Amino acid sequence: MSNYKIPMRMCVACRQMYPKKDMHRVARTTSGEYVIDTTGKLDGRGAYVCNNQSCVAKCVKSKLFNKSFKACVDNNVYVELDKHE
Repeated sequence: MSNYKIPMRMCVACRQMYPKKDMHRVARTTSGEYVIDTTGKLDGRGAYVCNNQSCVAKCVKSKLFNKSFKACVDNNVYVELDKHE
């Protein structure tokens, strides 16, 4: 039996902690663009939203990634995130 730590991240919408693999990640790359990180391993700062449809809808409606990154995130990111769900 292995005792390894499961990485936990906080959802920007509901502020609850969930395992990293169960969340959507938006990353600000080193070049300054914002992308949805499907692998969870891109370089740069990341913000997470859980897979719950209401959380994704709240994130898209309120543009919560703008607050997390303290910058204006492209609308394309929100559109793609809404399509993922």
